[in-house]
Amino acid sequence: MKRRLTTAVASASVAAALLLAAPVAAQAYVPTGPNTVTVTVTSNGPVPVSGFQPGTEVTFTLVGRGVTGANIATANLPVTSASVTKTADSSGAATAVVTLPANPSGPYTLAASGARADGSAGSGSGSNPGGGTALPATGVNGESLMGIYIGGGALVLAGATVAVAAKVRRNRAENKA
Repeated sequence: MKRRLTTAVASASVAAALLLAAPVAAQAYVPTGPNTVTVTVTSNGPVPVSGFQPGTEVTFTLVGRGVTGANIATANLPVTSASVTKTADSSGAATAVVTLPANPSGPYTLAASGARADGSAGSGSGSNPGGGTALPATGVNGESLMGIYIGGGALVLAGATVAVAAKVRRNRAENKA
């Protein structure tokens, strides 16, 4: 009986750790670089981005909660991304049409990547406007790991509780003998 309980607790601990670690791997990628302009999308409709070389291929990548290949997002889903390629017109502008849900959840970012007419990232409201040389932000922030910290603490507390209970039971059994 003791062995089955220990095995069950160990199995549950491993399963809980795996469930808590799974969302860490599912982070959507927002393209950045000197030829990329990023725009925060707050409503449905066309999103024109200018400053590209005429006739060049421009790849638009929409990142947000529940984004699908049809640029339709659904609330309460993990952050994902979808891409589409458009061709810049004779003035160097390319346009992507974005459709968000009735109640969007979280931020939606549209990144446009392609050969720029002036060789810089342009003057959009992007993370690297004007082709700056600053390094991009990398790594993780503490807020995104809060669930893992709480879950890990709970697992450590549960393990300590099981260890103490086993020790107390063993001591009582020795005292009775």
